[in-house]
Amino acid sequence: MASDHLWQRLRGWITPTRTVTTPASRHQASDSTRVADSLRGLLDDPTIPVSVRSELATDFGRIEHMLDKLERGELHVAVFGHVSTGKSALGNALLGREAFAVSVLHGTTTDAAHAMLDEAQHDGLVLIDTPGINELDGEAREQLAFEVAEVSDLVIFVCDGDLTREELDALKTLAATQRPLLLALNKADRYGRDELSSLLEHLRLRVAGLVRAEDVLAVAAHPTAQRVIEVDTHGREQTNEQALPPDVAALRERLLAIAAREGKTLSAINAGLYAGRLTDQVSARIAQTRQAVAAKLIRHYCIAKGVAVALNPIPVADLLTAAGLDAAMVVQLSRVYGLPLTRAESGRLVAVISAQLAALMGAIWGMQLVASALKGVSAGLSVVVTATAQGALGWYATVLIGRAAERYLIAGKSWGEAGAKRAVADIVASLDRDSILREAREEILKRLKSQRT
Repeated sequence: MASDHLWQRLRGWITPTRTVTTPASRHQASDSTRVADSLRGLLDDPTIPVSVRSELATDFGRIEHMLDKLERGELHVAVFGHVSTGKSALGNALLGREAFAVSVLHGTTTDAAHAMLDEAQHDGLVLIDTPGINELDGEAREQLAFEVAEVSDLVIFVCDGDLTREELDALKTLAATQRPLLLALNKADRYGRDELSSLLEHLRLRVAGLVRAEDVLAVAAHPTAQRVIEVDTHGREQTNEQALPPDVAALRERLLAIAAREGKTLSAINAGLYAGRLTDQVSARIAQTRQAVAAKLIRHYCIAKGVAVALNPIPVADLLTAAGLDAAMVVQLSRVYGLPLTRAESGRLVAVISAQLAALMGAIWGMQLVASALKGVSAGLSVVVTATAQGALGWYATVLIGRAAERYLIAGKSWGEAGAKRAVADIVASLDRDSILREAREEILKRLKSQRT
């Protein structure tokens, strides 16, 4: 995939010896400019219908946000983890101030929040706290967390011990968003030196393929206060608790290094990936809109053709009228799909489709000719019944021709490698003939009866 190739290029640029003056930084700047131009192009694309823009307003808003972020040169870092692992405390420790709410109660972070990282304002590093993935209304909040991941450039996953199955699954889901991951083992002060070293090695093995070994780091966002015994002037001992400063230096340095060396590239690639997904969504919505319009158009011509065939008193001449309606329908369909055909081109396309249908369904077309002849010599109710049957077959033929033409247009005026025969056969096989004919007979009979009264 193209996105995988981008990440491979990114990883190729990242080596411990590179500095911000290397060719990598020039790549970052050029990639950032190209992505920004692409985002502007997507935002300003005049071919996107207003209805689609309205339906995807939130996504287009995110694109605008990403464009602003690129222009400001910011790197957004999301912090994930279970409740009580110390996510918010870690964010505060990295920031050096109480920017995020912290509580011993279950589930204090109910919405995403962000603040500039004090030590890296010139690098544009933004830290984002998120809800705990195991909160009481976890499904909604977990979804929010993953949405934040989509618009973040880097993810810090916080744990406070060996990973549970739920945490590992969440880590895999986050990895699937194609964001670089850091794993922060918080509350490291609870472990002895050897125990901590062993746990870190175990975690590196468990997350192999998801997180690079050098990105599994130990931190202590809010170390346990240390008991200190003091002796006063009278020789009496007094026990006090002494607060210890956070130990997040290794993680902070890693973040600053990433921001300085690859921040613009990460932000550009993330924006590009999101824009690609939005483009796919826009294309899908436009396709759905076109298909809905095409379905109404085909039905309109089905009714027109079915009634015209049923009412035409001249044997066989109704088939010529039907062919003209089919050609007109295909012209209209070509406009719906933005690939306009001339009337001559439309007629040739109808001829190709009709020839394939005749080869596949010769018996049906023979019945149509017989029914057309019977209409001229029948009398009374039999004329209505026969005309209705004839019109229903015309209706069915129009559905087949319309759907086949639609497939041809969706493929960019192409039948594909399999050719027209296979494409038309697939259309015939995909439609429920009996239900179409039943609907057609009912609709045509209703219209014929209304004209007789």
